[in-house]
Amino acid sequence: MAKENGLAITTLSVDDSAGTARDIRNDITSFEFATPRAVQEVTGIDKSAMERLLLLADFTITLEGVFNDATNMSHSVWKTVPSTSVARTVSLNISGQTLANECLFTDYPLKRSDSGELTWSVEGLLADGTVPTWS
Repeated sequence: MAKENGLAITTLSVDDSAGTARDIRNDITSFEFATPRAVQEVTGIDKSAMERLLLLADFTITLEGVFNDATNMSHSVWKTVPSTSVARTVSLNISGQTLANECLFTDYPLKRSDSGELTWSVEGLLADGTVPTWS
């Protein structure tokens, strides 16, 4: 495919605490994810430039959205984050390319702005040691 925009993401689902994938795209206003690799510097004193090795892979995701306590929407997914320690599958599909990872979410902060918006922002961290891979 050619260059594309980020409009109309086809899949962004997160498991609820029971392990059921919930499509909460309608509540998400923005998201950001990364698939970084750790690096070890191994430059010997015989070199004049850096020498490095790739190490462990990681995945992080930040989702931001609007509070919605309708059945099976965002509040249903996030409300158990403070009281459970289950990993949740996060599935992204962008232009037919899928990235799915098991993530831990550690907080469900809500923010009420001075103009009245009630929003949330959650961060997911890779949980199971599986290298993030697009399929």
